[in-house]
Amino acid sequence: MASENGLGKRTSFDEYRTQGRGGTGIKTMNCTDKTGKVVSATVVSDEDELMLMTTAGQSVRIKVATVRETGRATQGVKLMTLNEGESIQDISIVIPDDEDEEAPAETEDAGAGEVSGEMETPAEE
Repeated sequence: MASENGLGKRTSFDEYRTQGRGGTGIKTMNCTDKTGKVVSATVVSDEDELMLMTTAGQSVRIKVATVRETGRATQGVKLMTLNEGESIQDISIVIPDDEDEEAPAETEDAGAGEVSGEMETPAEE
C-alpha cells in the first residue's frame, strides 16, 4: 500500500484477521500528517514491479522486493521523494516487456503441436 506523502509498505495477509459482518474494520496503516491518507493498496508478489505516479506527472518504477514488509500498525518506509505540493496519485503493477513478448510465441508453438498431434493420431488408426 502507498500513502499520498510517498510512504508505503508491504503487509502479509497473515497479519489480517477475518472480519465479521458487524465489525468496525481493521487498521491497515498508521496514518498521520507525515504519511497522509492511503492512496492505494494492491496484492503483489516479490517479483512484481510498481509504478508510482504523482499529481505533477512524475512517475517512478520500483521493485516490490525493495519495499520492507512490516505490520499493519506501522507508517511504512519512504517509496519516493516528492517535490513541494506534490503527492502520490496512484500506484499500479508493471508487467515486464520481456514476458509479454515470450508468452504469445510459447502459446502459438504449443497450439501448433497439439493440432499436428491430433491430426496424426486419426491417420494412424
